[in-house]
Amino acid sequence: MKKNIIVLVHALIGWALCGSIIGVGDMFTTMDNALVIHALAVPVIFGVISLVYFARFNYTAPLQTAAIFLFTAIFMDVVIVAQFIERSYRMFLSPLGTWVPLASIFVVTYLVGRGVRRPRLNG
Repeated sequence: MKKNIIVLVHALIGWALCGSIIGVGDMFTTMDNALVIHALAVPVIFGVISLVYFARFNYTAPLQTAAIFLFTAIFMDVVIVAQFIERSYRMFLSPLGTWVPLASIFVVTYLVGRGVRRPRLNG
């Protein structure tokens, strides 16, 4: 159970940091600019979080971790952002606002996991 919580917490931290870029960006610039900044920042944020996770914990394989990070972000976007904040699912029509960042979460997490050569922990 502890291992599941650790990987999930990493995913949630990444999602929260990425979401804060949209929130802060919208206060200081246009939404279009905020979306571009967000799309560029997502792989950096999840790259760092993945590196920390794989170097320190490494409880799940790269493909599993990428899927967990991706599906956590999708779940949080659907439940928290779309339903409660935006009160609309329009955000899912935006490739730059949703699909590019989600794809980059999966790809960068998988690649970082493959690049870290520390053996998986079994205990």
